[in-house]
Amino acid sequence: MYYTYILKSSGDNSFYYSLTKNLLLRLKEHNASKVKYTKGHCSWIIHYYEEFDSRIDAVKRELFFKSIDGYKWLKEMGIT
Repeated sequence: MYYTYILKSSGDNSFYYSLTKNLLLRLKEHNASKVKYTKGHCSWIIHYYEEFDSRIDAVKRELFFKSIDGYKWLKEMGIT
């Protein structure tokens, strides 16, 4: 399984979008400051995620979330 996920910083309420095979391990890495981008915004919580059978589908969803249409969809759904 692959996961496309959105993290939310409890410090400044910023969001981070990405994908992984192991969601809980990846969250631990973010909170341990092992990820360059999220290092300065700890601590993180899993705000939203979706599961996919293939990496390609997870990548497509991540790119959608990062697009203007994805931004609008996330707002409409009350996710961000």
